[in-house]
Amino acid sequence: MIAGFCRMNGLTPSIIMKSELVVDVQQKEISIALLEDSRLVSLQKESRNIAYAVGDLYLAKVKKIMPGLNAAFLDVGYEKDAFLHYLDLGPQFSTYSSFLQEAMADKKKIPNISKFKLEPDIPKQGTIQNVLQPGQLLLVQIAKEPISSKGPRLTTEISFTGRFMVLMPFGDKISISQKIKSTEEKIRLRQLIGSIKPKGFSVIVRTSAENKRVAELNNEMRTLVKCWEDSIAKMQRSQPPMLIFEEDSRAVSVIRDIFSPNFENIYVNEAETFSQIQNYVALIAPENKDIVKLYGKDVPIFDHFNITRQIKSSFGKTVSFKSGAYIIIEHTEALHVIDVNSGNRSKACPDQESNALDVNLKAADEIARQLRLRDMGGIIVIDFIDMNKAEHRQTLYEHMREVMANDRARHNILPLSKFGLMQITRQRVRPALDITTSETCPSCFGKGEIQPSLLFTDKLGEKLDYLVNNLKVKRFNMYLHPYVEAYVKKGVFSLYGKWRRRFGRSFKVIADESLAYLQYRVIDDSGKEIDLKEESDFSSNQSKSHARQKNREKEEKDS
Repeated sequence: MIAGFCRMNGLTPSIIMKSELVVDVQQKEISIALLEDSRLVSLQKESRNIAYAVGDLYLAKVKKIMPGLNAAFLDVGYEKDAFLHYLDLGPQFSTYSSFLQEAMADKKKIPNISKFKLEPDIPKQGTIQNVLQPGQLLLVQIAKEPISSKGPRLTTEISFTGRFMVLMPFGDKISISQKIKSTEEKIRLRQLIGSIKPKGFSVIVRTSAENKRVAELNNEMRTLVKCWEDSIAKMQRSQPPMLIFEEDSRAVSVIRDIFSPNFENIYVNEAETFSQIQNYVALIAPENKDIVKLYGKDVPIFDHFNITRQIKSSFGKTVSFKSGAYIIIEHTEALHVIDVNSGNRSKACPDQESNALDVNLKAADEIARQLRLRDMGGIIVIDFIDMNKAEHRQTLYEHMREVMANDRARHNILPLSKFGLMQITRQRVRPALDITTSETCPSCFGKGEIQPSLLFTDKLGEKLDYLVNNLKVKRFNMYLHPYVEAYVKKGVFSLYGKWRRRFGRSFKVIADESLAYLQYRVIDDSGKEIDLKEESDFSSNQSKSHARQKNREKEEKDS
């Protein structure tokens, strides 16, 4: 993996990439950025109160059967009905259904799955109306999050994911990750898991279980079995639609899937999340416990690591890369389209054919990064610059496969078509990450009318007065756009100095690159954002102005 990355970037394989995770915990969401040699390669955003996330268990009710689709729509509490296809029922649906009926009939005790007889598999070519009926209660798991106008996609093949294994009720199989190459290790793991696995469960052994001790594996096995038992107990006490099981921490669940022993640092800017991640890393890799570090500076963590700037330059419609070339990314409901352009390349190759190959190879590097960064899934069509030589087209195809080898999402790449198009399918589990890089005017909020920008600092002074004297907030940080922050702190007798003398010295003015030009936000000493309702203030000022104007017109008419 490292050697491949080095080859495609013109480095020697002996040079090892510096991998770091940066976790930005805000009031409403958690953002996790993966840096390789300080370059942003992956960004995940998770709402802190997210619902209908992949892996969550819900008690749902069947609303309607669709024989034409061989599927059913279920009510899980989402605004759109959730979709359950016949093939997502799983071969052991009969056993699963019998277990659920018994559990709901006698809510005083949990049926012992180890003593439950496994029934024959349902036929692969069966029909949904033969196994489901409207009003039936099901314990379902989110397989795909709501995307666009579609509701969640469900499965009844329940699974509980740990660091070393995946536990699946209603089965008796042991599967070993194909990435474990050693035959001896596969035999050891199969025998070990077989000795600690309860009857009635199937287990998928993950790559991270390689060379792990029996105590570690047994501890995780017990934890996952308890998650199953607790879920059934909660289901017996619940009425649909109801959330039955979810991960304790979104940050931990994300790190569980992307954690690598090669990480040099994990920076977290919030104490509680820092403690959760540190405890988790200490559990799975005690030798790496010290790489988790608490970030305590006032400067936003993404600004400190130059992530904000990279986000703004990487998520636009047009993305530039080396030598003046660029790609254009368009998103539609059906697919993603990427167009490659040479632009104003200053470093030209001897001929047009070689130049096209050079641009296409560099574009492939950036496209592979963009697919991971934006988590683009489904069908991706790439329009590369036309190349006449078959060997050049083959070189590009092989290079794209090489740079996509590090992508954890399942994908399939087809060679260039006769029209010069490359088609890629990539696993889509959650919506593509779409970050708007254009900025809405914070002064008019898109209305087209603004107050004089020269008076912006006067408005900030009024807000500070309101915070200190009316809201009685003594300790806080005010974040401003870097240009405005520089203006406020300009000179020996700066505006910032005047504010501190007037309102006290317990607040700070800090630059924040994520803010628009005339935008600001205030965070108190507990980390909560104070809503100063700028838009409503502006609207009310407008209303007052209109009211005064109407009164004047009325007085003129009366006179």
